[in-house]
Amino acid sequence: MTESHRRQQAIVDEFAFLDDWMLRFQQVIEHGDAMPPMDEADKTDDRLVRGCQSRVWLDAGADRDTFHVRADSESQIVRGLASLLVRVYDGLPAEEAAAVDLWFPSEIGLAEHLSPNRANGLDAMQRAIATAAQAG
Repeated sequence: MTESHRRQQAIVDEFAFLDDWMLRFQQVIEHGDAMPPMDEADKTDDRLVRGCQSRVWLDAGADRDTFHVRADSESQIVRGLASLLVRVYDGLPAEEAAAVDLWFPSEIGLAEHLSPNRANGLDAMQRAIATAAQAG
């Protein structure tokens, strides 16, 4: 089992106890609240994720052999979604980060319960992180 698989399974296990979608969205928001904010100076236009209705900033890249990613958003739910992605990717070996098969969003039902705009934003964030991971 890879580290990214283990991290995704931990997220799935956390959400498995919440059968009400209002509770699941609250859990997403709490994850976002727990994520350290990016410095305002780092919220630059070149870090904005294209394709998100809300403003989302990502800072991602490899340092030696380790992939790092930070994120922030003005939207509570989007910030929470970004925090889940950060939780999966940040600190992975760069080679593993480049090959992550992201399955936790569908496993916990995010794909069916997010608005189309938020689902597109989650997809845009995931693609931006994957692109950065593959670039090394």
